[in-house]
Amino acid sequence: MKTLLVKYTPREERSSSKKLLDAFKNEIKNSEIEILDLCIDIPDLFNPERIDAYIHRNYLKEELSQEQKKSLEKMDRMTHQVQSADVVVIAFPMHNFSMPASVKAWFDSVMLKGQTWDTDSGKYFGLMANKKALIIISSGGVYTNNQMINWEHAMSLAKIEFQFMGFSDVRGILNEGMNAVGETMSSSIQKSLDDVQKIATEWYGI
Repeated sequence: MKTLLVKYTPREERSSSKKLLDAFKNEIKNSEIEILDLCIDIPDLFNPERIDAYIHRNYLKEELSQEQKKSLEKMDRMTHQVQSADVVVIAFPMHNFSMPASVKAWFDSVMLKGQTWDTDSGKYFGLMANKKALIIISSGGVYTNNQMINWEHAMSLAKIEFQFMGFSDVRGILNEGMNAVGETMSSSIQKSLDDVQKIATEWYGI
């Protein structure tokens, strides 16, 4: 069994998302662990050269030049990390109601036609069946069960991305209200830690 931990936690030890990811990591049993830090290993963007190479290879099924192959190397490496994992856990903060740019770039890097998803007779289907994904997000505000629910575009988008790739079990922990003080914030973190432990116990049979 293999677990891929993907993190974008630029606040490091002050990051609530990192605290929850570390708690999950400490609960993992009987699994190889691979860590991808998006603050250090920054995903490539689809510039004109990469999008051209991607279309010619993945859509038109054409052979690429060495230069074109090289342009897709990092995307292919990150995609292979997802393909080879049984469990993918991604942790990041909410930025401006959605996911940070590096996280979106990671999803764009690994959601490649013919590698993590494909089409048949005009219908889309995922290739990552029998895999599990956990999304851990911390936010300053509270977005569930109030008037701001329609402003939340981080967890909702991340779940769609994993489901589109065919992940069989997609869970999310939205650690809300981190701009609150005192007991309110502590209570939210504790609930998220409890959820982390519950999912880890279920997935790893602890």
